[in-house]
Amino acid sequence: MPAPPDTIQEHWFEHNLLVRLVRFNGDAAIYFDDDVDRAQADWILDFTGRTWRYYKQTYGPFGTDPRGYSIHHQGRFFGGHPGDYFSPLHDFLNSSDIGVNSWVESGGNHDLISHEFMHVVESSNNNVHGSPAFGIWGDSKWAEFAQYDLYIGLGMQQDADRVFNLFMNARDNFPRPNTAWFRDWFFPLWRDHGHAQVMVRFFGLLAQHFPKETQNHGNGPHQHYTRGMNMGEFVHFMSGAAGTNLSSMATTAFGAGTGNWETQFQQARINFPAITY
Repeated sequence: MPAPPDTIQEHWFEHNLLVRLVRFNGDAAIYFDDDVDRAQADWILDFTGRTWRYYKQTYGPFGTDPRGYSIHHQGRFFGGHPGDYFSPLHDFLNSSDIGVNSWVESGGNHDLISHEFMHVVESSNNNVHGSPAFGIWGDSKWAEFAQYDLYIGLGMQQDADRVFNLFMNARDNFPRPNTAWFRDWFFPLWRDHGHAQVMVRFFGLLAQHFPKETQNHGNGPHQHYTRGMNMGEFVHFMSGAAGTNLSSMATTAFGAGTGNWETQFQQARINFPAITY
C-alpha cells in the first residue's frame, strides 16, 4: 500500500492551510496544522484508525483507498465537516476536517472524530452518493446510533455509557417538539434488530430501491440519489431493515399525524412494494 501524501493543501470554505502528515497506518492518515500539539498524535491515530476500520468492516467498503484522512486544527476552524471519495471537496478522500481548542484526549474529541466519519458512511454507502434520510434525521440523530454502536464495538464502555446517558436524555424539536430520537427510535432499533446490522440493511435497501441517477463530479461516473425521502418512506424502509412494521413505534417516537407521515407511509408501501416485512 503506498504511503499517503506528505501534505494536503486545503482549498475549501475558509480553509487555506498546508497541513502536514504526522502519523499513518493501514486504516488512517492524520494531518495537523502547525499549531496542533504533536504530543496528541498517537492517541488520535489509534482512535481514528480503529474508528474507520470499524466503519469499513461494518458498513463498507468505501472506494478503493482503505484509509480515512483526518485533518486537525487547533485554535481555529472549530467543529468539522466530512468529505468522501465521490466528492471533490477534499480531493475525493474519505476524510474529516476538524478543529478544537485542545486535542488532549477526551470523550468530546472522540465524539468529534467519530461524528465526521459517520457522515462519510451515510453519504457514500453501497457505492451510491448521497443521504436520502439526512433531511429526516439531520446532522446528529443517526450519529447517535453510530457512535453508541461504535463505542460498544470498540470495547470503549466508558464512552458508550457516557453517550448513552447523554442521548437518552436528549430532546429535539423535529419532527415535533420534545422528540426523543435515541430513546424512542434509534436505541430500540439497535437493541432489538441486530445492533448495527439494522442500519446496514437500511443503507442496502436504499441503494437497491431508492431513486438514483448517474453523475460525474470528476472522479468517474457514479450513482447518486436523486432526492431526499419523506418521513413515511423513512418508516417504510426502516421497517424493511428491521423486518417488522415500525409504524406503531414511529407513532410513539414521532407522533400521530406529524407531517402526514402515515399517509406517506401507505403511499411508500405502494411505491416501493419490494420492501417487505
